[in-house]
Amino acid sequence: MDLLLASKSPRRQQLLKDAGFAFEVVKIDVEEDFSPHLKAEEIPMFLAEKKANAYMGNLKNKVLITADTTVWVDDTVLNKPANFDEAFAMIKSLSNKKHHVYTGVCLKTENKTHAFCGNTEVYFSEIPDSDITHYINTCKPYDKAGAYGIQEWIGYRFVEKINGCYNNVVGFPLQLFCKELNKLSSNN
Repeated sequence: MDLLLASKSPRRQQLLKDAGFAFEVVKIDVEEDFSPHLKAEEIPMFLAEKKANAYMGNLKNKVLITADTTVWVDDTVLNKPANFDEAFAMIKSLSNKKHHVYTGVCLKTENKTHAFCGNTEVYFSEIPDSDITHYINTCKPYDKAGAYGIQEWIGYRFVEKINGCYNNVVGFPLQLFCKELNKLSSNN
């Protein structure tokens, strides 16, 4: 089956390429809004399915891949920051504590929709305000959930440890994806 990736994320595209997958990038425009009643992993799973259901193309002999990543800390979701102040507040809220990174993935074929979610715990040491400012000004993390990229300067300097899949924090739970794609392929 041919793979279609509905994601603008250069990190997701690179991870799939590096893992040896051939795919076509397709465009889906959908509002990434959700009910405030959704919590933790429910949010990115809902958004991944919402994106998949918005796809109007032909899925004969194809698998559509959609995904969404969120950060969950102190019973609050952190999506992508809109500006410097939001990015600063997000990173400050992650300083010296544990948070969860959830990536919901949806695989959709002509007659099946299957969603799953990666979960990684990330522990940051204390991040001084001056370093938060430097990171935001240097790396412009406005396209990243939680306002940071673990593969960037801030991750190198302040991530103490992670429990779970590193690639999930980058933006795509590759190992889990491979497992779920194999299941889907063997059932078709």
